[in-house]
Amino acid sequence: MKKLSLREKSILAGLFLSKFDERGLRYLGFDNFTEAFNVIGLALKVKPASVKNYRDEFDPVFPNKRQGWHKREMREYCRDIYLSFKDLDIKSFSKLLKEIVYENHELDVLMEQVAKKEDKESSFAKRLITGQAAEYYFKENYKKINVFKNYQIEDTTSHGCGFDFKLYSNNKDFLGVEVKGLNNSSGNIALTNKEYSVAQLLRERYFLFVVKNFKEVPFHDYFQNPLHSKLKFNRIETRITQISWNAPV
Repeated sequence: MKKLSLREKSILAGLFLSKFDERGLRYLGFDNFTEAFNVIGLALKVKPASVKNYRDEFDPVFPNKRQGWHKREMREYCRDIYLSFKDLDIKSFSKLLKEIVYENHELDVLMEQVAKKEDKESSFAKRLITGQAAEYYFKENYKKINVFKNYQIEDTTSHGCGFDFKLYSNNKDFLGVEVKGLNNSSGNIALTNKEYSVAQLLRERYFLFVVKNFKEVPFHDYFQNPLHSKLKFNRIETRITQISWNAPV
């Protein structure tokens, strides 16, 4: 498949949501359309309203309760996408959607499959909310926050260093920011042992940034030196059976 533009990716997301409707939401792990627009839009780095508008574009040609943009002809560039992908079944289409939305497509799909095999909660929606969508929200909004506005940003999500972003300035010590996402306006967040240890070491230079309420209108809260803030972390120790596989060589 040729490399798609952001507009074409948004159109494909809208086509999926129109064609499969409520079934499509459940298949991807979303609770409602607003959540899907917010999460997919932020993950794609486009306005959530764009995804909604493209869903509405296709609604007149699919049997659902919405009328969509029924008073005008479908735009030509939308019709091209429609004709190319309208016959995909939900499994094939969701695979395509993951390919165009996940930044690290192969690894994200693999981790999703591993989590399901181990009976852990995993879905397209959850992986985006706790990763891509929340992180892009932070990158788009951190300059608006006084404590961050004079810093430049470095993405450290793949470094395994205990935080997602390093904020740095020529005349100041760097800050570490760990980003978490919640689909509701409140909920529980967890720090890994490494994140907790790094927060202990950096203290005032460590920030926990939480993006909330993807179900409706996302907003954020942040905590400097989170281990000594209003947050109360409880140590959860889980004993598991570690399975390994040995073979003679």
